[in-house]
Amino acid sequence: MPSKSLAGRAVALVGVGALAVGLSACGGTSENGDKGATGSGPVSITYLHRLPDGEGMTPVKDIVATWNAAHPDIQVTATKFDGKAADMDLKLEQDIKAGTGPCLAQIGYGDIPDMYVKGLVQDVTAEAQKYADHFSAGAFGMMKVGDKVVGLPQDTGPLVYFYDEAAFTKLGLTVPATMDDLAADAKKAAAAGKFVAAFTPDEAQNWLSGQAAAAGDTWFGAQDDKWKVTADGAGSQKVAALWQGLLDGKQVFVGERWGDAFTKALTDGSLIGHVGAAWEAGFLLDPLNDTPREGTWRVATLPRFGDTDMTGPDGGSGVAVMKGCTYPAQAMEFNDWFNTQVDDLTSQGLVVAAKGTPTTPEKMKKQFGGQDVLGVLAKANDTLNPDFPYMPGWASEAKMNEVAAAAASGKAKVADIFTTAQSTAVKTLQDLGLPVAD
Repeated sequence: MPSKSLAGRAVALVGVGALAVGLSACGGTSENGDKGATGSGPVSITYLHRLPDGEGMTPVKDIVATWNAAHPDIQVTATKFDGKAADMDLKLEQDIKAGTGPCLAQIGYGDIPDMYVKGLVQDVTAEAQKYADHFSAGAFGMMKVGDKVVGLPQDTGPLVYFYDEAAFTKLGLTVPATMDDLAADAKKAAAAGKFVAAFTPDEAQNWLSGQAAAAGDTWFGAQDDKWKVTADGAGSQKVAALWQGLLDGKQVFVGERWGDAFTKALTDGSLIGHVGAAWEAGFLLDPLNDTPREGTWRVATLPRFGDTDMTGPDGGSGVAVMKGCTYPAQAMEFNDWFNTQVDDLTSQGLVVAAKGTPTTPEKMKKQFGGQDVLGVLAKANDTLNPDFPYMPGWASEAKMNEVAAAAASGKAKVADIFTTAQSTAVKTLQDLGLPVAD
């Protein structure tokens, strides 16, 4: 990710120079309180989140109540935002500009650079470093813009491999340890009318970039105080070759991840494997409940896409300290405590970024045949590529999905997706007025 000077220049270039690299504790708002360490009452911290708070989950308000009871000098009020992430980002921008924004907010990793460039988050690097070893290195790295840290990670989406163990055993397949193993399994399974993987164009942006990260790539870096984009590097080329071979050989299920065809392939038994985000473990197998195939699936770490056991990110979010937070140190103290409540956050369906051994919920155990699913996902967290941050404008990179749809229908090549990622990323940065290296 860009250096200190580049990060500052990035902010200045979009018209918020006064909020550049030196972002620090700005004047507080009435919402965040005006008492505490320097006044006569407790510090007041507000936290806006999108956690589901569904049935059977530990409610956020209860987690926060535990904190408040033990920390009378730092009182936290949590508010749930019922809406899409993009709508919450818009609300944050509007409220912060109006001086009524929260002190802490849940933000997707892909949106962190945009928030920084717009001057909506604070640099809390010194505070964050106190807690860095509480989280996986890969997740902590996604809260950075350059060498600035704006908060702490909450949940992650490392890519993993889901597979139907019973179907694999019947076909004489072994769990793939490498990309080559996955390709070999796909060929053998296809001969029997089965698919050990799915090519999902509607997930291409994060799904394929995550695989490139697993292969060792870093897409966005710095060169001479300019953004350096390398979205079509060696790792991306390896990933493209894998999926192109599977498409050409008709050895992979092709369809939208969030379409009915994917669910049908899962329920009729034709799809017996899937490279997916860890957070899918919470609901992927719901369609198989109370069927003969309930409990036959398992999860494994991602097959090795590069030279080492590494995975890449597909989704996830952190909790950032927003502009206007009067007491960032106290906010970060709560931030660390909250995001290390592993079992409570696991109950919310999260793959928690904090280190620790979460307890696999009974529902998940039943669906995965008693497997310690969250133990496997925690292991995946530990192998996240530690150097795969995003760039400003990443959320608008949907062009990758369009080209992926064309590749799925044979009208383009998988390699074209990464070429498009490269050209589109460069253009996006240039349109933002940011310098890009040749």
